[in-house]
Amino acid sequence: MDKKKILIIDDEEGFTKMVKLNLEETGEYTVKIENNSNNAFMAAKEFKPDLILLDIMMPGMDGGDVASELKSDNALKDIPVVFLTAIVKEGEIDGSIGGHPFIAKPVSAEDLVKHIKKYIAK
Repeated sequence: MDKKKILIIDDEEGFTKMVKLNLEETGEYTVKIENNSNNAFMAAKEFKPDLILLDIMMPGMDGGDVASELKSDNALKDIPVVFLTAIVKEGEIDGSIGGHPFIAKPVSAEDLVKHIKKYIAK
């Protein structure tokens, strides 16, 4: 089975390391972390992920700007982007932000994997 590639773009290093560890522990994913939003575009170009988990509130470029930049590139535009954020809670809005689905922080590793499988399958 080919492992799916997940790119996590989030400025919280401790959080991203924990998520990477939890996802790679399943044996189903290869995970790359980018903690600087200004480097997100190049990280996506180089890694070519199957899914991008993207925080919204970050120093430098915010998640909305990063998502717009990713979607404007022909090689990256079809990669699903899912916001992983603490600024909303499940059920507060219709399940998307700027046309992208979101996962509310905090999220258990089990629930995160369920969400990832759903979004990669689309």
